[in-house]
Amino acid sequence: MSPTPLELTLSTDLYELTMAASYVALGLHDQAVFSLSVRSLPSNRPFLVVAGIQEAIERVATLTFPPEAIAYLQTLPNLPSDFVRQLEHFRFTGDIWAVTEGTVVFPNEPILEVHAPIEQAQLLETLLLNAIHYPSLVATKAARCRLVAPNKTLIDFGLRRTPSIDAGLAAARAAYLAGFAGTSNVLAGQRYGIPVSGTVAHSFIEAFPSELEAFRAFAQTYPGNPILLIDTYDTVRGAQHAILVAQELRAQGRRLAAVRLDSGDLLALSRQVRRMLDEAGFPDVQIFASGGLDEYEIAALLSAGAPIDGFGVGSRLGTSADAPLVDMAYKLVEYAGHPTLKLSTGKQSLVGPKQVWRQIGPDGRYQRDRVTLREERAPGPDWQPLLHCVMRGGEPMPFPSLDELRTAHATEMARLPDSLRSLDASTSHYPVEYSPLLQERQAAAIAHIRAREGLEVDGGQAE
Repeated sequence: MSPTPLELTLSTDLYELTMAASYVALGLHDQAVFSLSVRSLPSNRPFLVVAGIQEAIERVATLTFPPEAIAYLQTLPNLPSDFVRQLEHFRFTGDIWAVTEGTVVFPNEPILEVHAPIEQAQLLETLLLNAIHYPSLVATKAARCRLVAPNKTLIDFGLRRTPSIDAGLAAARAAYLAGFAGTSNVLAGQRYGIPVSGTVAHSFIEAFPSELEAFRAFAQTYPGNPILLIDTYDTVRGAQHAILVAQELRAQGRRLAAVRLDSGDLLALSRQVRRMLDEAGFPDVQIFASGGLDEYEIAALLSAGAPIDGFGVGSRLGTSADAPLVDMAYKLVEYAGHPTLKLSTGKQSLVGPKQVWRQIGPDGRYQRDRVTLREERAPGPDWQPLLHCVMRGGEPMPFPSLDELRTAHATEMARLPDSLRSLDASTSHYPVEYSPLLQERQAAAIAHIRAREGLEVDGGQAE
């Protein structure tokens, strides 16, 4: 659900506005470059799949300050009235470069860079981070589920436990982008054209005098080939009832599509249910599993040989439970043509507008990345740029469709080196290097700042 103009405008941190007000009061309007990247990844994530770029750009393109926003901001003692009045005419007029959604990135590689007058670029910080952070976490987890189950049907079940309705939409889109086959989220189906999936909950079974009557009633009223949830009372007995209904449907020229397991020992139960279905003459009836699953449980089940055809992944996907946040930051890297950076320990940023180049090896796999200044050429013919202009002069460039992004992401994942395909991040390594020119510019900027701030003592940093 798109935020209203008022919600979009005021969904920011106050200091974005107080900084912009100071820039304006001091006459600081020169061009700035801000870079959005991740400083580090969670210990169990060897890469990040970027999502939310289109949402971010659409927010920037529609960002204005409607009268009700102006009226509220005028009540804040932290903001000068003349600055607030100027916001009535705010429009973003700059350029934005970003990676394509679905791209795999690594720490300290720019995901997005903003080129604009400094007061404009500053106002985008919270808006951009909010649009990209959460979807990227979900897309990464969804991609890892797809890596461990490349030939299985994966469905997003996360809406009921995402932080909000908007988050549920973002999660469904991110999961579909990363290779999920569909979602239970009907609004996401309407909004993005994602296939929707779902049948019944345990409450439907409990509402009938018996499980078998519930199965028969649902099969009678459901217009397609039903999926029956068989673990409400006893999974084995539920499978027996499902087989009876499957026989009745076959006599009508219909078929039972699948049975669903939602609890218990999924490995043992799936084996037993598969055997029962096969012996009854229903090898085509699939087994679908759900209930607190993510890439770790799915990998364990499949490595043990569980005969499960598809998985519903919900709460742990929608909350990115094992890695609910990543150290994503938006930092000023150039102002008025001069490089800028932080020197804080562990938070040093890379100066200037940049490009990321990715080398494709003879086997079609990714070999290494190189971060360069934007002005530099490709390191060679087998390198491809990751950052592209997505907004010029405040106008968004055409975006690929969600299905096109999904296809491109599948190609991206097929090119991952084997070291990144494991769930054990401790064995993962992907080389990211920095061009000599970028390193030279970085060193010069650091030396200049240390000298200017009086930080140099015997060639080092003052205590």
